[in-house]
Amino acid sequence: MAEIQQKAQSGGKGGKKRAKKMSTKIDMTPMVDLAFLLLTFFMLTTTFAKPNVMQLTMPVKKTDDVEDTKIKASQAMTILLGKDNKAYYYFGLNTPADKTVPKPEMKVTNFSANGIRQVLLTRQRQKPEPIILIKPTEDAKYKNMVDILDEMNITNQKKYALVKAPKEDLDLIKESAL
Repeated sequence: MAEIQQKAQSGGKGGKKRAKKMSTKIDMTPMVDLAFLLLTFFMLTTTFAKPNVMQLTMPVKKTDDVEDTKIKASQAMTILLGKDNKAYYYFGLNTPADKTVPKPEMKVTNFSANGIRQVLLTRQRQKPEPIILIKPTEDAKYKNMVDILDEMNITNQKKYALVKAPKEDLDLIKESAL
């Protein structure tokens, strides 16, 4: 606990009588013990945050007898993840082999709440069951992939797929930059 130590009297000559100076020494051991007990108590009684995990279903491996799934151009929306945290998107499919279908109009947005989220919600109102094709480019960052998957979850998109970006889509990005 605390104790008071008295200073030894000096054996000097007479003179004025001075008041004794008392020094205090406080033992901090009980307070440190209490701090560690409280710290241990709160560490053992708290619940740690559980990591949020999103369900991701991967398709089965492609074999020769399995055909690619065909989707309607009217339901399709393609999102290309580019550099500088940009998301390029267009509606429909990019089919350069079919000359009767015009080239899609490429638009650019970002990953904010007023960016790609509003585009997805608007498309969902126009077409109740849209199919979103997510195509990351080599310039895209991993954060962009996580952000777009979060947006799919936030906007309750039922059907979306991660697809490798073909050369035709990369050419569309280059054309829109000009």
